Amino acid sequence: MKRSLMLTRLKRSVRLGLRSLWLHRLRSFLTMLGIVFGVCSVIAMLAIGEGASYAAQEEIKSLGSQNILLRSVKPPEEEKVQGRRENYILSYGLTHEDVRRIEKTIPSVELVLPARVMREYVWNISTRVDAEVVGTFPNYPRTRNHQVARGRFFTNTEMDAAENVCVLGAEMARRLFPLHEPVGRDVRVGQHYYRVVGVMEARTKAAGAGAEHSGDASSGGSSPAADRMFIPLETARRRYGEVLANRRQGSFEAQRIELHEITVKVAKPEDVVPVSDVVRDLLSKNHKKKDYDVVVPLELLKKAERTKRIFSLVLGSIAAISLLVGGIGIMNIMLANVTERTREIGIRRALGAKRQDITTQFLVEAVILSGVGGLLGVALGVTIPFVVSRVAEMKTIITWGSPVAAFTISALVGVIFGLYPALRAAKMDPVEALRHE
Repeated sequence: MKRSLMLTRLKRSVRLGLRSLWLHRLRSFLTMLGIVFGVCSVIAMLAIGEGASYAAQEEIKSLGSQNILLRSVKPPEEEKVQGRRENYILSYGLTHEDVRRIEKTIPSVELVLPARVMREYVWNISTRVDAEVVGTFPNYPRTRNHQVARGRFFTNTEMDAAENVCVLGAEMARRLFPLHEPVGRDVRVGQHYYRVVGVMEARTKAAGAGAEHSGDASSGGSSPAADRMFIPLETARRRYGEVLANRRQGSFEAQRIELHEITVKVAKPEDVVPVSDVVRDLLSKNHKKKDYDVVVPLELLKKAERTKRIFSLVLGSIAAISLLVGGIGIMNIMLANVTERTREIGIRRALGAKRQDITTQFLVEAVILSGVGGLLGVALGVTIPFVVSRVAEMKTIITWGSPVAAFTISALVGVIFGLYPALRAAKMDPVEALRHE
Protein backbone atom coordinates (compact mmCIF):
# COMPACT_ATOMS: atom_id res chain seq x y z
CA MET A 1 0.00 0.00 0.00
CA LYS A 2 2.75 2.41 0.99
CA ARG A 3 4.74 1.53 -2.14
CA SER A 4 1.68 2.08 -4.33
CA LEU A 5 1.13 5.49 -2.75
CA MET A 6 4.73 6.48 -3.41
CA LEU A 7 4.43 5.46 -7.06
CA THR A 8 1.22 7.47 -7.41
CA ARG A 9 2.88 10.56 -5.95
CA LEU A 10 5.91 10.10 -8.23
CA LYS A 11 3.68 9.83 -11.31
CA ARG A 12 1.82 12.97 -10.24
CA SER A 13 5.13 14.82 -9.79
CA VAL A 14 6.32 13.73 -13.25
CA ARG A 15 3.06 14.91 -14.85
CA LEU A 16 3.25 18.26 -13.07
CA GLY A 17 6.90 18.63 -14.03
CA LEU A 18 6.24 17.87 -17.71
CA ARG A 19 3.25 20.27 -17.73
CA SER A 20 5.34 23.04 -16.18
CA LEU A 21 8.18 22.56 -18.66
CA TRP A 22 5.72 22.48 -21.58
CA LEU A 23 4.15 25.76 -20.48
CA HIS A 24 7.62 27.37 -20.82
CA ARG A 25 8.79 25.49 -23.90
CA LEU A 26 11.28 28.04 -25.22
CA ARG A 27 12.92 28.59 -21.85
CA SER A 28 13.14 24.84 -21.24
CA PHE A 29 14.69 24.27 -24.69
CA LEU A 30 17.27 27.02 -24.21
CA THR A 31 18.15 25.56 -20.81
CA MET A 32 18.64 22.12 -22.36
CA LEU A 33 21.03 23.49 -25.00
CA GLY A 34 23.83 23.75 -22.46
CA ILE A 35 23.53 20.02 -21.70
CA VAL A 36 23.06 19.15 -25.39
CA PHE A 37 26.26 20.87 -26.46
CA GLY A 38 28.13 19.61 -23.42
CA VAL A 39 27.28 15.95 -24.11
CA CYS A 40 27.81 16.43 -27.84
CA SER A 41 31.27 17.97 -27.34
CA VAL A 42 32.33 15.16 -24.99
CA ILE A 43 31.46 12.45 -27.52
CA ALA A 44 32.69 14.30 -30.62
CA MET A 45 36.01 15.45 -29.14
CA LEU A 46 36.79 12.00 -27.73
CA ALA A 47 35.89 10.40 -31.08
CA ILE A 48 38.15 12.78 -33.03
CA GLY A 49 40.97 12.33 -30.50
CA GLU A 50 40.59 8.54 -30.61
CA GLY A 51 40.65 8.58 -34.40
CA ALA A 52 43.77 10.76 -34.56
CA SER A 53 45.51 8.54 -32.03
CA TYR A 54 44.54 5.39 -33.95
CA ALA A 55 45.89 6.84 -37.21
CA ALA A 56 49.18 7.79 -35.55
CA GLN A 57 49.56 4.33 -34.02
CA GLU A 58 48.79 2.65 -37.36
CA GLU A 59 51.53 4.73 -38.99
CA ILE A 60 53.99 3.55 -36.37
CA LYS A 61 52.83 -0.08 -36.61
CA SER A 62 53.38 0.05 -40.38
CA LEU A 63 57.08 0.54 -39.66
CA GLY A 64 57.16 -2.82 -37.83
CA SER A 65 57.10 -3.23 -34.06
CA GLN A 66 60.15 -5.52 -34.22
CA ASN A 67 62.11 -3.21 -36.51
CA ILE A 68 64.82 -0.66 -35.81
CA LEU A 69 65.20 1.95 -38.54
CA LEU A 70 68.57 3.56 -39.27
CA ARG A 71 68.74 6.53 -41.63
CA SER A 72 71.56 8.61 -43.07
CA VAL A 73 71.41 12.25 -41.95
CA LYS A 74 73.50 15.16 -43.17
CA PRO A 75 75.57 16.48 -40.22
CA PRO A 76 75.14 20.20 -39.41
CA GLU A 77 78.86 20.91 -39.88
CA GLU A 78 78.68 19.50 -43.41
CA GLU A 79 75.92 21.95 -44.29
CA LYS A 80 78.14 24.84 -43.18
CA VAL A 81 81.02 23.59 -45.35
CA GLN A 82 78.65 23.21 -48.27
CA GLY A 83 77.53 26.81 -47.86
CA ARG A 84 81.15 28.05 -48.14
CA ARG A 85 82.04 25.91 -51.17
CA GLU A 86 79.87 25.53 -54.25
CA ASN A 87 81.61 22.45 -55.67
CA TYR A 88 81.97 20.06 -52.77
CA ILE A 89 81.33 16.33 -52.40
CA LEU A 90 79.63 15.56 -49.10
CA SER A 91 80.54 12.18 -47.67
CA TYR A 92 78.44 10.87 -44.81
CA GLY A 93 75.85 8.31 -43.78
CA LEU A 94 75.47 4.60 -43.26
CA THR A 95 77.76 2.06 -44.93
CA HIS A 96 77.82 -1.58 -45.96
CA GLU A 97 80.36 -2.09 -43.19
CA ASP A 98 77.68 -1.02 -40.68
CA VAL A 99 75.45 -3.77 -42.05
CA ARG A 100 78.19 -6.39 -41.65
CA ARG A 101 79.01 -5.26 -38.08
CA ILE A 102 75.36 -5.46 -37.02
CA GLU A 103 74.93 -8.92 -38.54
CA LYS A 104 78.10 -10.29 -36.95
CA THR A 105 78.01 -8.72 -33.49
CA ILE A 106 74.31 -8.78 -32.47
CA PRO A 107 72.91 -12.33 -32.20
CA SER A 108 69.30 -11.17 -31.55
CA VAL A 109 69.06 -9.65 -35.04
CA GLU A 110 66.95 -11.76 -37.41
CA LEU A 111 67.84 -9.90 -40.61
CA VAL A 112 69.27 -6.58 -41.83
CA LEU A 113 67.74 -4.81 -44.82
CA PRO A 114 69.86 -2.05 -46.47
CA ALA A 115 68.41 0.43 -48.97
CA ARG A 116 69.46 3.31 -51.21
CA VAL A 117 67.03 6.10 -52.11
CA MET A 118 67.32 8.34 -55.18
CA ARG A 119 64.87 11.10 -56.08
CA GLU A 120 64.05 10.76 -59.79
CA TYR A 121 61.37 11.33 -62.40
CA VAL A 122 59.76 8.07 -63.55
CA TRP A 123 58.29 8.18 -67.08
CA ASN A 124 55.69 6.23 -69.01
CA ILE A 125 55.86 7.77 -72.50
CA SER A 126 54.86 11.42 -71.78
CA THR A 127 53.52 10.88 -68.23
CA ARG A 128 55.94 11.38 -65.38
CA VAL A 129 55.86 10.97 -61.60
CA ASP A 130 58.29 12.49 -59.10
CA ALA A 131 59.22 9.47 -57.00
CA GLU A 132 61.81 7.93 -54.73
CA VAL A 133 63.65 5.11 -56.48
CA VAL A 134 64.55 2.64 -53.74
CA GLY A 135 67.27 0.05 -54.18
CA THR A 136 66.66 -2.74 -51.69
CA PHE A 137 66.59 -6.51 -51.11
CA PRO A 138 63.87 -9.00 -52.14
CA ASN A 139 62.74 -9.47 -48.51
CA TYR A 140 61.61 -5.83 -48.25
CA PRO A 141 57.83 -6.63 -48.17
CA ARG A 142 58.18 -9.07 -45.26
CA THR A 143 60.52 -6.83 -43.30
CA ARG A 144 58.59 -3.57 -43.73
CA ASN A 145 55.05 -5.02 -43.54
CA HIS A 146 54.24 -3.69 -47.00
CA GLN A 147 52.93 -6.42 -49.27
CA VAL A 148 52.61 -6.74 -53.06
CA ALA A 149 49.03 -6.31 -54.31
CA ARG A 150 49.54 -7.44 -57.92
CA GLY A 151 52.35 -9.33 -59.57
CA ARG A 152 55.40 -10.06 -57.41
CA PHE A 153 58.49 -8.54 -55.86
CA PHE A 154 61.85 -9.03 -57.58
CA THR A 155 63.81 -12.20 -56.78
CA ASN A 156 67.31 -12.99 -55.52
CA THR A 157 68.28 -14.11 -59.04
CA GLU A 158 67.24 -10.73 -60.48
CA MET A 159 69.07 -9.07 -57.60
CA ASP A 160 72.34 -10.91 -58.26
CA ALA A 161 72.11 -10.26 -62.01
CA ALA A 162 71.34 -6.54 -61.46
CA GLU A 163 68.37 -6.77 -63.81
CA ASN A 164 66.25 -3.76 -64.73
CA VAL A 165 63.06 -4.79 -62.95
CA CYS A 166 60.92 -2.71 -60.62
CA VAL A 167 57.88 -2.73 -58.35
CA LEU A 168 55.67 0.39 -58.33
CA GLY A 169 53.76 2.01 -55.48
CA ALA A 170 49.96 1.76 -55.81
CA GLU A 171 49.26 5.48 -56.43
CA MET A 172 52.29 5.77 -58.71
CA ALA A 173 51.07 2.85 -60.83
CA ARG A 174 47.61 4.41 -61.14
CA ARG A 175 49.05 7.74 -62.30
CA LEU A 176 51.53 6.23 -64.78
CA PHE A 177 49.07 3.63 -66.15
CA PRO A 178 45.55 5.04 -65.75
CA LEU A 179 44.09 2.83 -68.50
CA HIS A 180 46.35 -0.24 -68.54
CA GLU A 181 47.62 -2.94 -66.21
CA PRO A 182 51.19 -1.87 -65.32
CA VAL A 183 52.58 -5.37 -64.64
CA GLY A 184 54.61 -6.48 -67.65
CA ARG A 185 55.06 -2.95 -69.05
CA ASP A 186 58.14 -0.70 -68.98
CA VAL A 187 58.89 2.61 -67.27
CA ARG A 188 61.87 4.90 -67.87
CA VAL A 189 64.18 6.44 -65.26
CA GLY A 190 66.82 8.64 -66.87
CA GLN A 191 68.21 6.66 -69.82
CA HIS A 192 67.29 3.25 -68.44
CA TYR A 193 64.10 1.24 -68.86
CA TYR A 194 62.70 -1.03 -66.11
CA ARG A 195 60.14 -3.80 -66.50
CA VAL A 196 57.31 -3.60 -63.98
CA VAL A 197 56.92 -6.95 -62.20
CA GLY A 198 54.58 -5.92 -59.39
CA VAL A 199 52.49 -3.22 -57.69
CA MET A 200 52.55 -2.64 -53.93
CA GLU A 201 49.39 -2.49 -51.86
CA ALA A 202 47.93 0.97 -51.24
CA ARG A 203 48.80 2.96 -48.16
CA THR A 204 47.34 6.20 -46.85
CA LYS A 205 49.34 9.33 -47.58
CA ALA A 206 49.93 9.89 -43.89
CA ALA A 207 51.19 6.38 -43.38
CA GLY A 208 53.24 6.50 -46.53
CA ALA A 209 54.97 9.72 -45.56
CA GLY A 210 55.49 8.61 -41.98
CA ALA A 211 56.68 5.11 -42.80
CA GLU A 212 58.74 5.72 -45.89
CA HIS A 213 60.26 9.16 -45.51
CA SER A 214 63.99 8.85 -45.77
CA GLY A 215 64.81 12.26 -44.45
CA ASP A 216 67.94 13.64 -46.05
CA ALA A 217 68.58 10.55 -48.05
CA SER A 218 67.30 11.44 -51.43
CA SER A 219 69.57 13.21 -53.84
CA GLY A 220 66.82 15.47 -54.98
CA GLY A 221 66.12 17.01 -51.60
CA SER A 222 64.70 16.13 -48.22
CA SER A 223 61.01 16.55 -48.95
CA PRO A 224 59.06 13.30 -48.67
CA ALA A 225 57.72 11.63 -51.80
CA ALA A 226 54.28 10.02 -51.79
CA ASP A 227 55.41 7.35 -54.28
CA ARG A 228 58.23 4.83 -54.27
CA MET A 229 59.60 2.60 -57.00
CA PHE A 230 61.57 -0.43 -55.79
CA ILE A 231 64.52 -1.87 -57.73
CA PRO A 232 67.24 -4.40 -56.77
CA LEU A 233 69.99 -2.87 -54.64
CA GLU A 234 72.70 -4.24 -56.96
CA THR A 235 70.94 -2.55 -59.90
CA ALA A 236 70.86 0.76 -58.00
CA ARG A 237 74.54 0.44 -57.15
CA ARG A 238 75.54 -0.10 -60.78
CA ARG A 239 73.26 2.59 -62.20
CA TYR A 240 73.99 5.35 -59.70
CA GLY A 241 77.31 4.51 -58.05
CA GLU A 242 78.14 5.92 -54.62
CA VAL A 243 78.21 9.62 -55.62
CA LEU A 244 74.78 11.16 -56.28
CA ALA A 245 75.14 14.43 -58.22
CA ASN A 246 72.67 17.30 -58.48
CA ARG A 247 73.02 20.63 -60.34
CA ARG A 248 71.10 23.63 -59.09
CA GLN A 249 71.25 27.19 -60.44
CA GLY A 250 74.71 26.76 -61.92
CA SER A 251 76.20 25.12 -58.80
CA PHE A 252 77.17 21.49 -58.46
CA GLU A 253 76.22 19.45 -55.41
CA ALA A 254 77.25 15.85 -54.86
CA GLN A 255 76.78 13.42 -51.99
CA ARG A 256 78.70 10.22 -51.37
CA ILE A 257 76.35 7.91 -49.48
CA GLU A 258 76.63 4.14 -49.51
CA LEU A 259 73.26 3.46 -47.87
CA HIS A 260 70.35 5.74 -47.04
CA GLU A 261 68.40 3.30 -44.87
CA ILE A 262 69.02 0.15 -42.88
CA THR A 263 66.12 -1.78 -41.35
CA VAL A 264 67.16 -4.09 -38.51
CA LYS A 265 64.55 -6.75 -37.68
CA VAL A 266 64.84 -8.24 -34.19
CA ALA A 267 63.80 -11.84 -33.54
CA LYS A 268 61.82 -11.15 -30.32
CA PRO A 269 59.77 -8.04 -29.42
CA GLU A 270 61.25 -7.91 -25.91
CA ASP A 271 64.74 -7.58 -27.42
CA VAL A 272 63.94 -4.49 -29.52
CA VAL A 273 64.92 -1.85 -26.97
CA PRO A 274 68.14 -3.59 -25.78
CA VAL A 275 69.21 -4.20 -29.39
CA SER A 276 68.51 -0.56 -30.29
CA ASP A 277 70.84 0.53 -27.47
CA VAL A 278 73.56 -1.80 -28.80
CA VAL A 279 73.08 -0.48 -32.34
CA ARG A 280 73.38 3.12 -31.15
CA ASP A 281 76.56 2.27 -29.27
CA LEU A 282 77.97 0.42 -32.28
CA LEU A 283 77.30 3.31 -34.65
CA SER A 284 78.66 5.95 -32.27
CA LYS A 285 81.96 4.05 -31.99
CA ASN A 286 82.41 3.70 -35.77
CA HIS A 287 81.11 7.08 -36.96
CA LYS A 288 83.22 10.16 -36.22
CA LYS A 289 80.22 12.44 -36.76
CA LYS A 290 76.50 12.07 -36.04
CA ASP A 291 75.51 11.30 -39.63
CA TYR A 292 72.75 8.82 -38.79
CA ASP A 293 69.45 8.64 -37.00
CA VAL A 294 67.98 5.69 -35.09
CA VAL A 295 64.19 5.29 -34.99
CA VAL A 296 62.57 2.59 -32.85
CA PRO A 297 58.86 2.21 -33.81
CA LEU A 298 58.14 0.26 -30.60
CA GLU A 299 59.29 3.22 -28.49
CA LEU A 300 57.26 5.58 -30.68
CA LEU A 301 54.22 3.35 -30.22
CA LYS A 302 54.54 3.45 -26.43
CA LYS A 303 54.88 7.24 -26.53
CA ALA A 304 51.83 7.46 -28.80
CA GLU A 305 49.79 5.39 -26.34
CA ARG A 306 50.84 7.66 -23.46
CA THR A 307 50.04 10.73 -25.55
CA LYS A 308 46.64 9.24 -26.37
CA ARG A 309 45.76 8.87 -22.69
CA ILE A 310 46.81 12.44 -21.93
CA PHE A 311 45.04 13.74 -25.03
CA SER A 312 41.80 11.97 -24.13
CA LEU A 313 41.99 13.29 -20.56
CA VAL A 314 42.52 16.87 -21.74
CA LEU A 315 39.74 16.71 -24.35
CA GLY A 316 37.38 15.07 -21.87
CA SER A 317 38.13 17.73 -19.25
CA ILE A 318 37.51 20.56 -21.71
CA ALA A 319 34.24 19.01 -22.82
CA ALA A 320 33.20 18.35 -19.20
CA ILE A 321 33.41 22.10 -18.56
CA SER A 322 30.57 22.50 -21.08
CA LEU A 323 28.50 20.08 -19.02
CA LEU A 324 29.30 22.06 -15.89
CA VAL A 325 28.13 25.26 -17.59
CA GLY A 326 24.95 23.45 -18.65
CA GLY A 327 24.38 22.33 -15.05
CA ILE A 328 24.78 25.89 -13.79
CA GLY A 329 22.21 26.96 -16.39
CA ILE A 330 19.77 24.35 -15.06
CA MET A 331 20.27 25.53 -11.48
CA ASN A 332 19.78 29.16 -12.51
CA ILE A 333 16.50 28.42 -14.31
CA MET A 334 15.22 26.18 -11.51
CA LEU A 335 15.91 28.89 -8.91
CA ALA A 336 14.01 31.36 -11.10
CA ASN A 337 11.16 28.82 -11.33
CA VAL A 338 11.03 28.53 -7.55
CA THR A 339 10.76 32.29 -7.21
CA GLU A 340 8.07 32.58 -9.90
CA ARG A 341 6.04 29.70 -8.50
CA THR A 342 6.22 30.61 -4.81
CA ARG A 343 2.45 31.13 -4.60
CA GLU A 344 1.83 27.79 -6.39
CA ILE A 345 4.07 26.06 -3.83
CA GLY A 346 2.11 27.67 -0.99
CA ILE A 347 -1.22 26.53 -2.42
CA ARG A 348 0.03 22.95 -2.87
CA ARG A 349 1.35 22.87 0.69
CA ALA A 350 -1.97 24.26 1.99
CA LEU A 351 -3.82 21.50 0.12
CA GLY A 352 -1.77 18.80 1.81
CA ALA A 353 1.36 18.37 -0.34
CA LYS A 354 4.38 17.34 1.69
CA ARG A 355 7.88 18.75 1.44
CA GLN A 356 8.92 15.49 -0.23
CA ASP A 357 6.33 16.08 -2.99
CA ILE A 358 7.63 19.62 -3.68
CA THR A 359 11.23 18.38 -3.71
CA THR A 360 10.36 15.53 -6.07
CA GLN A 361 8.46 17.82 -8.47
CA PHE A 362 11.32 20.30 -8.95
CA LEU A 363 13.95 17.56 -8.98
CA VAL A 364 11.99 15.71 -11.68
CA GLU A 365 11.91 18.88 -13.80
CA ALA A 366 15.69 19.25 -13.53
CA VAL A 367 16.28 15.58 -14.37
CA ILE A 368 13.93 15.78 -17.37
CA LEU A 369 15.81 18.81 -18.68
CA SER A 370 19.19 17.14 -18.29
CA GLY A 371 17.97 13.70 -19.45
CA VAL A 372 16.31 14.91 -22.66
CA GLY A 373 19.24 17.24 -23.28
CA GLY A 374 21.60 14.29 -22.75
CA LEU A 375 19.72 12.13 -25.29
CA LEU A 376 19.75 14.93 -27.86
CA GLY A 377 23.45 15.50 -27.14
CA VAL A 378 24.24 11.80 -27.65
CA ALA A 379 22.41 11.80 -31.00
CA LEU A 380 24.25 14.94 -32.13
CA GLY A 381 27.56 13.71 -30.72
CA VAL A 382 27.34 10.45 -32.69
CA THR A 383 26.41 12.33 -35.88
CA ILE A 384 29.23 14.93 -35.83
CA PRO A 385 32.15 12.42 -36.02
CA PHE A 386 30.43 10.73 -38.98
CA VAL A 387 30.14 14.10 -40.76
CA VAL A 388 33.78 14.96 -39.95
CA SER A 389 34.91 11.61 -41.39
CA ARG A 390 32.98 12.17 -44.62
CA VAL A 391 33.77 15.86 -45.15
CA ALA A 392 37.32 16.18 -43.78
CA GLU A 393 38.36 12.59 -44.62
CA MET A 394 39.58 12.28 -41.07
CA LYS A 395 39.26 9.05 -39.14
CA THR A 396 37.03 9.20 -36.05
CA ILE A 397 36.30 6.39 -33.61
CA ILE A 398 33.32 6.38 -31.24
CA THR A 399 33.82 3.96 -28.37
CA TRP A 400 30.71 2.65 -26.61
CA GLY A 401 31.91 4.13 -23.32
CA SER A 402 31.87 7.80 -24.37
CA PRO A 403 28.09 8.11 -25.10
CA VAL A 404 27.25 6.12 -21.96
CA ALA A 405 29.58 8.20 -19.80
CA ALA A 406 28.38 11.49 -21.31
CA PHE A 407 24.70 10.65 -20.77
CA THR A 408 25.33 9.39 -17.23
CA ILE A 409 27.17 12.59 -16.35
CA SER A 410 24.37 14.70 -17.83
CA ALA A 411 21.80 12.87 -15.67
CA LEU A 412 23.96 13.36 -12.57
CA VAL A 413 24.32 17.05 -13.46
CA GLY A 414 20.52 17.33 -13.44
CA VAL A 415 20.27 15.69 -10.02
CA ILE A 416 23.15 17.63 -8.44
CA PHE A 417 22.26 21.07 -9.81
CA GLY A 418 18.52 20.55 -9.40
CA LEU A 419 18.72 19.38 -5.80
CA TYR A 420 19.38 22.77 -4.21
CA PRO A 421 16.48 24.60 -5.93
CA ALA A 422 14.18 21.66 -5.08
CA LEU A 423 15.16 21.72 -1.40
CA ARG A 424 14.80 25.48 -1.31
CA ALA A 425 11.27 25.21 -2.69
CA ALA A 426 10.37 22.48 -0.18
CA LYS A 427 11.61 24.52 2.80
CA MET A 428 9.30 27.47 2.06
CA ASP A 429 6.81 28.36 4.77
CA PRO A 430 3.27 27.76 3.38
CA VAL A 431 1.81 30.92 4.95
CA GLU A 432 4.61 33.15 3.62
CA ALA A 433 4.35 31.48 0.23
CA LEU A 434 0.58 32.23 0.02
CA ARG A 435 1.24 35.91 0.83
CA HIS A 436 3.81 36.17 -1.99
CA GLU A 437 2.81 38.49 -4.83
